[in-house]
Amino acid sequence: MLRSRFGKLAINVLAGAMLMTAAACGGGGGDTADAGGDTGGQGSGLKVGLAFDVGGRGDKSFNDSAYAGLERAQKELGAEIKDLSPAGDGSNRGELLRQLADAGFNPIIGVGFAYAEDVEAIAKEYPDIEFAIVDSASSGPNVTGLLFAEEQGSYLAGVAAALKSEAGHIGFVGGVESDLIKKFEAGYVAGAKATKPDIKIDVTYLTPDGDFTGFRAPDKGKTAAEKMYQDGADIVYHAAGDSGLGVFQAAAAAGEGKWAIGVDSDQAQTVAEADLQKIIMTSMLKRVDVAVFEYIKSFQGGAKGGQDITYDLKLDGVGLATTGGHIEDIQSQLDEAKQKIVSGEITVPAKP
Repeated sequence: MLRSRFGKLAINVLAGAMLMTAAACGGGGGDTADAGGDTGGQGSGLKVGLAFDVGGRGDKSFNDSAYAGLERAQKELGAEIKDLSPAGDGSNRGELLRQLADAGFNPIIGVGFAYAEDVEAIAKEYPDIEFAIVDSASSGPNVTGLLFAEEQGSYLAGVAAALKSEAGHIGFVGGVESDLIKKFEAGYVAGAKATKPDIKIDVTYLTPDGDFTGFRAPDKGKTAAEKMYQDGADIVYHAAGDSGLGVFQAAAAAGEGKWAIGVDSDQAQTVAEADLQKIIMTSMLKRVDVAVFEYIKSFQGGAKGGQDITYDLKLDGVGLATTGGHIEDIQSQLDEAKQKIVSGEITVPAKP
């Protein structure tokens, strides 16, 4: 997933709209370039490289959403694509970027804020190659920051949780206690409190900032959620990457009336187990696929870096999944909250 520092968070919705029209947070990943796949394009001359976050392709969440955007570029833009997954500890992120650059891929996309330092350094070494980084701001003239208003989508998740909770008690499980994941918490709590001021909200982080194992520890996610359900919560929202699987398992084991809220992708469609699918009330969609595809499309149209694009509710960069029909009965309230955010009537906090 999602996961990070937002240094110079240059939120530029106008630039985002221009980018979109101008041509414009899992499964285990491999340790080296062998984990990636070269897929032939259709003669467009466009060669796109993508380096995953820890967990790699198959996480059914953050990374897979990015790959969906890459695949779309292959199908619709004729791009030749290659994806690489880092080692389990992420220590070879820079090496992956260099491999893609040396192989002639341009542009190159780093998925996740943890690529920030490597992208900044390697973009200087390869000034003729364009880079993009998901969840971190631009750090050079040939770098584009692909950012999201996670707090806005999470606000809607909080509204949904407060409206659907029969216990008046909900929870949030964050993978890593970073500034990025705190945006999810802040929006969720704000939405829930605005809807039901006296609601009780439990908050737990699996690992401290800098320890990214919190995104791939389903056992820890399960333990954290189990305690919340045992303490009376009936809905738990996770922003914990692979660890969210444990949250789903805890919800399923807790019995009737217990729900979970997924993140990044529509997780009711990505988890394989039927018993887990049915306890996912909704998922906060973070459209990394849209950002990746639109960035590639804009590159093909001649766009350059040096800017940040924020995908918010106005650009449909975040939102809620409707699989299962579990939130159909509150859709009008959710639509009202969304419109108030888009119009500026509601300003969602980005910090708890």
